[in-house]
Amino acid sequence: MDVLIILAFVVYAVSSGIRSSKVASQNLEEYFLAGRSLSGWKAGLSMAATQFAADTPLLVTGLVATAGIFAIWQLWIYALAFLMMGFILAPSWRRASVLTDAELSELRYSRGAATALRGIKAIYFGTIFNCVVLAWVLFATKAIAEPFLIWDQWLPAALYQPVLHLVTWLDVPLSVNPHDAHVWIKTTNNLISIMAIVLVTLFYSATGGLRSVVDTDVVQFSLAMLGTAIYMGYIIYDFGGMGPMIEQIRERFATGGPGGITPNQMLAFTPSQAKNASFTVLAVFGLQWLIQLNADGTGYLAQRSMACKSDRDAKLASVVFTVAQVLLRSLFWLPIALGLLLVFPPDLSLAPEILKHEREVTFVKGIVLLPWGIKGLMLTAMLAALASTIDTHLNWGASYWTNDIYKRLICQVWLRRDPDPRTLVWIARGSNLLILVISMLVMTQLTSIERAWKIALLLGAGMGVLLVLRWLWWRISAWGEIASITVSLLAAWPLLEFVDDEALRLLLMAILATSAGIAVSLVTPEEPARLRRFFRLAQPPGWWGPIAAHFGVDPATNVKRLGRGFAAMVASAFCIFSLLSGLGSWLVQSPAPTWWPLSWGVWIASQLVVGAILVPVWLKLGFSQEAEETPLPVQAKVITLDPVLDMEEIDDLGQ
Repeated sequence: MDVLIILAFVVYAVSSGIRSSKVASQNLEEYFLAGRSLSGWKAGLSMAATQFAADTPLLVTGLVATAGIFAIWQLWIYALAFLMMGFILAPSWRRASVLTDAELSELRYSRGAATALRGIKAIYFGTIFNCVVLAWVLFATKAIAEPFLIWDQWLPAALYQPVLHLVTWLDVPLSVNPHDAHVWIKTTNNLISIMAIVLVTLFYSATGGLRSVVDTDVVQFSLAMLGTAIYMGYIIYDFGGMGPMIEQIRERFATGGPGGITPNQMLAFTPSQAKNASFTVLAVFGLQWLIQLNADGTGYLAQRSMACKSDRDAKLASVVFTVAQVLLRSLFWLPIALGLLLVFPPDLSLAPEILKHEREVTFVKGIVLLPWGIKGLMLTAMLAALASTIDTHLNWGASYWTNDIYKRLICQVWLRRDPDPRTLVWIARGSNLLILVISMLVMTQLTSIERAWKIALLLGAGMGVLLVLRWLWWRISAWGEIASITVSLLAAWPLLEFVDDEALRLLLMAILATSAGIAVSLVTPEEPARLRRFFRLAQPPGWWGPIAAHFGVDPATNVKRLGRGFAAMVASAFCIFSLLSGLGSWLVQSPAPTWWPLSWGVWIASQLVVGAILVPVWLKLGFSQEAEETPLPVQAKVITLDPVLDMEEIDDLGQ
């Protein structure tokens, strides 16, 4: 039964790639953006499937055990970035009509520096950052596959032994415990598992493009949520309900849990009851959504927005994504993470990093204990979550390699010719494979899921503010962005070596790189003609004073558009956070903050009421007819105001 469930998913994924292959082969827009035809709910669930990831529940399990529920706010706070993308930036992403965020550089900035920036981003985002993230996802495959996929007992010796000899010769352990007596057998099993998973994923991702990726993502997310819900229910049932389970946690860790954490600190949603909630930590939690690589949606989130069929669908995608990702998923994971502390009591004598890794692995060890059938469903859900992350990073990374490196830099800039559309699709398919190979090589150098996550956070911390400001403020320049990237690369090593506090590292990186980017932008202004062209196409909100005025758009009105979008973003974020904290605190019996003067029940009720009241507020701000309006004078005056610029645009698009 367990094997049949896994095989059924594999058959569906492969057939999805075959179904979509013909239309995906037509051109890059069909391959990477599904012909800009996605509905909002489907794009949103695809985003959620990608970020569900097989490694994230392991990370959450480790964080809850060693730092408490409050530590997960470093993940939840990203809801602000997701909602900002939806209510403020997603319509502009769509209207820009670019294929990748790197391509946006040449639309937003002047030639020369813009082309260089496009190439830098294609390499930085599409190769360095993308492959590191994909590598840590593949790294998590070991923990998931090792207890279940025992190929040495299934495959004939004639097939298994050559792989074992290769693994022994390579001398790169890929087992959960590199000191295990059977390390090479487990490494061989894990290598076969990884190859089987990535080959299936590579097939449907490379053949069907984004259509196939999104179609499978929806099924993958549904499977992942169903499996996680059953896993949660089984653990709660095993302890006789949430009440008895929380009571046992309070009794077992009354004198201190992992790292000396108390029960209240472990269960706390608010900083006043949390462990080590210093000012620096709170500052990073509050800014982390902005000081990160995807602050404006850059990457696969923008790709999903650009693939939506309307501005409204692009907004809806972000809302669906945030609700599924931050609210629903978290409510399923919290009881599991807490219950596993009782099912597999922690060894408090272990060093902090080893203990954290040990707690991460318990999420998979718990699946081993599930009954027949349920175990197969949960394993399929975890493998599906893994596949959904892999397929997105392959497709997204290939878009940079194909559209920005091969098409733009190699063909158009260097060879001075336009490549054939169908040839580009085959280049894209080949890029999937090369990105996968690089990521697997990087994977062999990783030692911890969280370690890779910290490195990725640091590399992106210096760029987030500039990525957002380029949409909202006309003064940001290509050289400013290049400066922020350069400072990020130069500062990464000394910050990792000499600043032990992670929160302080992120803040310093953000301050250094952002300051450099703004300073350089102010002394390297962009050409007004290029700014006008960008504004005409993307119609971004914010401070575009002289550029907006050129088209007869009142600069104050453009700022009001930003204000309305910001209000929708804040209202929806507070709504989701209130519901998350209220429902989550009720579920795990989290203590009220120390400053709360009333009863625990009133604290829970007040959060739920605030969340419910805010729903119609952000719906009106973000989705009413007034919110859907765009500055039509920009479109109406294109020909009469700037005919020369229009010819430049036609020439550019022809390239």
